[in-house]
Amino acid sequence: MKLKKGFVLREVCGERVVVGEGLETINFGKMISLNETAAVLWKKAAELGEFTTEQLAEALTAEYEVSPEQARKDVETLTAQWTEVGLIES
Repeated sequence: MKLKKGFVLREVCGERVVVGEGLETINFGKMISLNETAAVLWKKAAELGEFTTEQLAEALTAEYEVSPEQARKDVETLTAQWTEVGLIES
């Protein structure tokens, strides 16, 4: 998996949001807000380029006190949401 080109993480009024850069990615009807944990995972995914859910789960366990099983489950849920809204491509 990889993050779709044209989307970047920004901080807007103290909130972490994913925004599209370039006219082809703009959809003013939808803004993707990320909590602190999701923002950490977004940054890791951007750093890796191509990534797996296992790599993101490892990053999650390194950053927070969470079991590997719970981290994997949370990452799978999050990446499914990102895929559903078009932020991830295979």
